[in-house]
Amino acid sequence: MIELKDVDLRHDPAAHRYIKDETVAVEFASGEGELMSLEGPNRYVRGDALITGSTGDRWVVSRERFDAKYLPASPSLAHGEPGAYRNRPSVVLAKRMDAPFSIARSAAGDVLRGTAGDWVMQYAPGDYGVVQAQRFAKVYRRAD
Repeated sequence: MIELKDVDLRHDPAAHRYIKDETVAVEFASGEGELMSLEGPNRYVRGDALITGSTGDRWVVSRERFDAKYLPASPSLAHGEPGAYRNRPSVVLAKRMDAPFSIARSAAGDVLRGTAGDWVMQYAPGDYGVVQAQRFAKVYRRAD
């Protein structure tokens, strides 16, 4: 297994820019805990967003990051209430991996794992994710 560290996809010719387009179901954590995603553990604290994607996958987004990246899908939903949200269109860097790999979500963060064909994501310098190949094909499109 390849252990990715200090990755910067901005300088990787095999990485490309993609845009996510998805409506997700969101609950907000009432306390601390851990959610096991398909890629590995996601620890959370009170107020963090517990997300279920359109493909049934689950993951955690810190509240600060959630507030900046998601909007209520309906005008009747107040931001911060549980319900359906859409991600704000934003470009991320992604690279398809040809071998099993692991990467920390952030410095000293949870370690996520991917298999051959999965994608390593870079949302910002030092901010990473892993997306399974099947999910990636359904919710990401190449940015021009």
